[in-house]
This record gives sequence, structure tokens and C-alpha cells, in this order.
Amino acid sequence: MSSLPQTIHALIEGQAATRPLAPYALTVDGQRTLSFGMLAADCHAVGAWLRSLGSVPGDVVSVVMPNGLQMLRILLGAMHGGWCVNPVNLLAQPEQMRYVLGHSDCRVVFVSPDREEQVLDLVAGFDRQVTVIAIDPDAGGIPAGLPIASEALPPEPDALALLMYTSGTTGTPKGVMLTQGNLAANALAISAEHDLHSDDRVLAVLPLYHINAFAVTMLAPIAHGGSLAMASRFSAARFWLSAIERQCTWLNVVPTMISYLLEGGGVQGMDLSRIRFCRSASAALPPEHLRAFEARFGVGIVETMGLTETAAPAFSNPMEANRRKLGSVGRASGCEARVIDAALEPVADGIIGEVVIRGPNVMCGYYKNEEATRSTFAPDGWLRTGDLGYRDADGFFFVTGRIKELIIKGGENIAPREIDEALLQHPAVLDAAAVGIPDRHYGQEIMACVVRREGESCTEDDLRIFCEQQLGRYKTPKVFRFVSELPRGPSGKVQRLKLVDVV
Repeated sequence: MSSLPQTIHALIEGQAATRPLAPYALTVDGQRTLSFGMLAADCHAVGAWLRSLGSVPGDVVSVVMPNGLQMLRILLGAMHGGWCVNPVNLLAQPEQMRYVLGHSDCRVVFVSPDREEQVLDLVAGFDRQVTVIAIDPDAGGIPAGLPIASEALPPEPDALALLMYTSGTTGTPKGVMLTQGNLAANALAISAEHDLHSDDRVLAVLPLYHINAFAVTMLAPIAHGGSLAMASRFSAARFWLSAIERQCTWLNVVPTMISYLLEGGGVQGMDLSRIRFCRSASAALPPEHLRAFEARFGVGIVETMGLTETAAPAFSNPMEANRRKLGSVGRASGCEARVIDAALEPVADGIIGEVVIRGPNVMCGYYKNEEATRSTFAPDGWLRTGDLGYRDADGFFFVTGRIKELIIKGGENIAPREIDEALLQHPAVLDAAAVGIPDRHYGQEIMACVVRREGESCTEDDLRIFCEQQLGRYKTPKVFRFVSELPRGPSGKVQRLKLVDVV
């Protein structure tokens, strides 16, 4: 593969020229298939469609749609032609969605028919004209009869290709700007890291409005010429059957999905031998869940980690099972990483500090937010992740928590994840998350929100005694709250700061 900066346009055209009949995407029911040749043709059609609407390359195109081949066509077609796409989180509250559509400066929005009325209402008060195009997510292709216009030059590597907004759990959502070069570099890095080839197929169950699915399940197969089996949504009941029927060789999930799969029915009689590995990303995977998954399904888990700001993965464990480290997000992948102290100086291996990243996958900044961009980058250009962690002597990184979520009790730093993992070892606990709450004596105390397993019971006293045995009295939560579910973002990460509202 070329060491020169690549683009999404070049990756698509390269596959279409060399393997036009090879499948790129198919639906999990096997009814429709999109080859690389068809994809390239559809990309040109999307470009013509956007021009017919008065839009030009460089404009932002928002997409408010669920997963499907049609969403792939719109996202890839727009980027192929030099537009910047803005996939909108379907779980966003109306006011948050209004903010994203307004702040993005989009002038065209593609939307599924069931959301057309909502989006028309949201953009009605904007001080610019926005064209809203309703399109069936299950349609067979791009509408025929579109005017054909002469195409502009292919986009350069530094052209903006993706504007994706963070979840905004601690404030106003920020628009992460990623270029054609950022996305292409990461797609190539993912393919190399996981040793993916043209005969590999991933089961795509994560929403494409999240960076994990966007970069890993949509873009990486274009880099290595593989394919994806597209599901409209995640279904624990259909997961394994879909993977087998569509002959998938790898899986891309988040820890929440692993938890649901462990709670689901068995796989007796199913042949999972074709599946090489399961990739877990976006949030910390409790070691107990990793062990249980591998023991039950016989599929090895490769833990990874990344941010929207790094076009998804920046760390990955090795493919070889005997070289992975339990609890580690892995080594730097496709980039450089290190750990720094409060003075922004590198620290020695084994010392906890802030994890920072530098490389071709790192964003160019936040859209229309110079202050946030400046505060996120260290003066020497390293991206500050906000994650606390350390690197071991073998170059593996371990993330212990978020700086903003760190619990400081009586001057001692306590990582919430340590509390979570202790609670998850209790047989009656399905899910758990700890957070700091105000305390007049210690400054902060520990509260744990717990989801009990169906049919199991435990009391606050039961959990308190258990935690004292596992963690000692000082780190045992003062307050326990039983909840039906934990608040999570689209990536599956627990939104800890929302747990404070449970008190």
C-alpha cells in the first residue's frame, strides 16, 4: 500500500478498478448486494444529485437515517465527490439535533421518511435555506433520471470529509473535523492491524452515526477489499445466526453488546469456526465479561480503543491471543501515544497520567470552536484525550478512567472503573457504574448504580459487604442505587456524570 496520503475517493476507485464485481456490502437477509463497481457508480450518481440541488464540493451534507445500504451510498458518495458528511445521532434529543444541524452549516439533509417532518420542523427557523430530501433506507439504489454534470477534481487528502459531533454529555456538542487523509489512513491502519484481506467480512451492527461503525465497519473494508453484512440494528437474538448465514469472519461490537450476548440464548449446533475474532471497542470491557465470552463462544476478543477525534481506533491488542493483555486497550495503532503529567511532560512507564496521541488519524480541530481546539492539543501538537492511564514496559496502555470522572475522596484519586469491575464480579450484578458525589467531610464520596440480573436479588448490605472484601472499606461505595439501566451514549460508554441525577 502507498505511503503517500490517500483519500476515500482513491480507495473506492481503486477497488472498483481492480475488483468491480467483488461484494462490498450486503444486507443480513441476503436479499441485496452492493459490489465495488456498483458502489463507485452510485458515488458518481450521488455527486450528480448533490450538484443538481445547488450544492458544491466542500459543503456539509447531513444525514439523518438508520443503517442500510442507502445510508452507505449517501455517506460514501458524498465523501467520494469531495463533500463533508455529518451523520446525525438518531438518539439525540430534539434540541441537541437542532443544534447539530444548525451549527454544522449544512444546506442539504438526507432523511428517512419517518423523520422528515421532525427535521423540517428543526430547520424551519434557520437563517439559511436547507433542502431536506426524504429517501427510503431500504430503496434499491439512487433515484434514476438525475442530471449528469461534469465532475470536479477528486478531493485532496486535506479536504474535510467528516463532521461528527461528540455526545455532549458534559456540555455543548463539539463538531470533530476529520479529513479525507485522516479517514483513509485509519482505514488502512485498521486493515493492517487486524490482518484483514479481501475474503474477510464483518457483521455491521453498530450505528453508522458513530465513529466506530463509520471507520471500522464502513471504511476499513474499502481499504482491504473486504465486505460487510449490514444490519439495520443490533439484535442479540439474531446476532450469531446473521454472522453464520452471511459467512462473516470477524465481528465489531461494544461492551454493552457483549453483555447482551452473554445474557442471550445458547449457540448449540451453530458453527462459529469461520469467525476469526471479535473486536471490542469504544468503552472498557470488564475482564469478567471477556473471559465469559471467550469461554462460552470460543471466539477470541481483541480489545481496542479510540476517540471520535482519532477517527476511531488508536490502540489495539495484537491478533495473537497469547500476546494480548487482559484489561489493556493495547499498543498504539497507526499513530504514536504516550502518557504525560499535569505539566505536559512525559512520565515513566507504570506512572499514571493523561494519555496523548499524535498521528495521521488525529483530527484537525473542532468546527467553529478555536478555544476547544487549543485546549485539546498540547503546545507540541499532541492530542490530549482526557483519559487517565499508564503504559507498561511492553508498550501496552491501560486506561484507568477519565480525568473529569475521577473520584477524589479525601485527597485520594479513585478510578471509577475499579469499583465497576469489583461489582461486576458479584453473581447478581448485570451492570454497574460508580461516580463521585459531594460529601461534606471527604469532598467526594462514592455512589454505585447497579443493574441486577433478571431473577437474581441482592441488597445494599450484600453489595457493601462484597465490596469491602474486594476493595477495602475506603473504596467501598457509600451509596448504592438499583436502576433498570445505565445511561449510555451511542458508543456504549456509560455517561457517568448523568448518574449524579439518580441521587
